[in-house]
Amino acid sequence: MSKKRVSRRQFLSYSLMGVGGFMASAMLMPMVRFAVDPVLQHGGAGDYTATKQKADELTETPVRVDFTIVDREDGWYKSDESYTAWVYKDGDTIIALSPVCKHLGCTVNWGGDENHPNQFFCPCHAGRYEKNGMNVAGTPPIGPLDEFDVMVQDGLVYLGTTKPNTLV
Repeated sequence: MSKKRVSRRQFLSYSLMGVGGFMASAMLMPMVRFAVDPVLQHGGAGDYTATKQKADELTETPVRVDFTIVDREDGWYKSDESYTAWVYKDGDTIIALSPVCKHLGCTVNWGGDENHPNQFFCPCHAGRYEKNGMNVAGTPPIGPLDEFDVMVQDGLVYLGTTKPNTLV
C-alpha cells in the first residue's frame, strides 16, 4: 500500500473532474448519435417503384407516367408520395426524365409550346429542353433535366431514384 495520501483538495479535484467528465459525455453522446445515425441507416438507394406503364407500349414520343411511392417514411411520418416522369424509348433503351425544371422547379411538358412541338417546355419562364433533357441555350434553365433509373420487370416499367442526366 502506498504511503502517499490524497489530500482533501486532491480528492475534491478528482471527484469534480470525474463528475464533470461524466456530465460532458452525457451531453455529447446524444449529439454524436444524432450526427452518426443517418450514416448507419440503410438508404433507399436501389429501390424501384412499379408504374402502370407497359414497356412494349412505349414509343419514341415521351409519355407522362405517374407513380406513387407508398408508405414513404420520413422520420416518424409515413405518407404516400406521388411523382411524375416523362418516359420514352430511344432504340431499345427506355429513358425516363424528371419533369422538374432546373430554373425554378416548375413542371415541364412535352410539346407544350406550339413553336417547338418536339421539345419539353416550361410554362413558368418559357424554358425549353431537347428530347434528351438538354437545356436549350438562351432559355432560362441552367442545366439538363434529371434522369430516373429505369428497370423493366414482368413487362412493366419500374422507376428508381433520380440522377444527373447521363444522356447529354
